[in-house]
Amino acid sequence: MATNKNPQHNEGPVAKAIESQTAKLPSDLFLWAAIGSMGASLWYQFQGERDKSLFVGQWAAPFLILGLYNKLVKLEGSE
Repeated sequence: MATNKNPQHNEGPVAKAIESQTAKLPSDLFLWAAIGSMGASLWYQFQGERDKSLFVGQWAAPFLILGLYNKLVKLEGSE
């Protein structure tokens, strides 16, 4: 685990609790969620529901960002 290089800025108890729980999730879960949202968006597009398609399609980026955060917490830790 990495050591805290700036001890004046420690993580709070809520952040520590969230990170300890999300570190238990496999990182590829977020990748599959992103791919699933793109697939659902494509399906809505073919159904002619453009608004739903755009809404669901925008979920892919946050899923990928959450996956990166999850991976960083696993590799570097929170402190």
